[in-house]
Amino acid sequence: MEQRSHATVGGGQEDGAMDVSARLTSLTRIGFATRGLLYLIIAVLIVRTGRAEDPSGALEYLGEGTGKLLMVVMAAGLVGYGIWRMADATFDIERHDTDGKGYAERAGAGLSGLVHLLLAWQAVQLIQGARSIGGGSQESARAALDLPGGWAVVALAGALLTVIGLYQLIKAAKGSYLKHLEPDIARRPWAKWSGRLGYAARGVVFVISGAFIIKAGLDSRASDAGGMAEALAWLESPADLLVAAGLFAFGLFSLIEA
Repeated sequence: MEQRSHATVGGGQEDGAMDVSARLTSLTRIGFATRGLLYLIIAVLIVRTGRAEDPSGALEYLGEGTGKLLMVVMAAGLVGYGIWRMADATFDIERHDTDGKGYAERAGAGLSGLVHLLLAWQAVQLIQGARSIGGGSQESARAALDLPGGWAVVALAGALLTVIGLYQLIKAAKGSYLKHLEPDIARRPWAKWSGRLGYAARGVVFVISGAFIIKAGLDSRASDAGGMAEALAWLESPADLLVAAGLFAFGLFSLIEA
């Protein structure tokens, strides 16, 4: 009787852990879909209106014309995706290499997790009726420049973003983004090319943004800083349309990942 009781308790704990894992997996899938939707909106806004936005701006734009239920689902998905990325950075869920490249990938996962948790918080603000969730790169750079040695912090942040952008370009060239997909899906041309074009476009945007932020740090001038929205606005036709097509492809690839 005693052994049977222990087995039941153990089984209950395992079932509970599996339930938690299943819920986190579902939230992560919603998070991938949410990320994809935001990038699709960014691309459509560029093509149709010439309006340059980052994921935060796309979230705010989407919140203007949708009900609270969709925003709640998106916020939950962003939380799940953010937690998953943070967990990967902390516990190496995706089993990255144990060299410098692997540690850089884990650092990037942690940064991505923080960004998406911030997006989730912004979605909550929109649900509560906030009209604007803007902060922006210039405001962040201005706050950093007010600190002792702030110019170096800003320049270092720009250098890190530039490295991440270059890594995205390498990822696009090598096709390493396919390794986490199901093998039969990874072999499909539409999966391969949506990811390749998407990561290439993100790489270009990140490199441009990084250059803006480095310049802001070296010149101690927050007005020079810029994120994705500023990088997209800086591009001229037809380069902006090509990048928009790539970001649209990245949105599609995020839906595939979901």
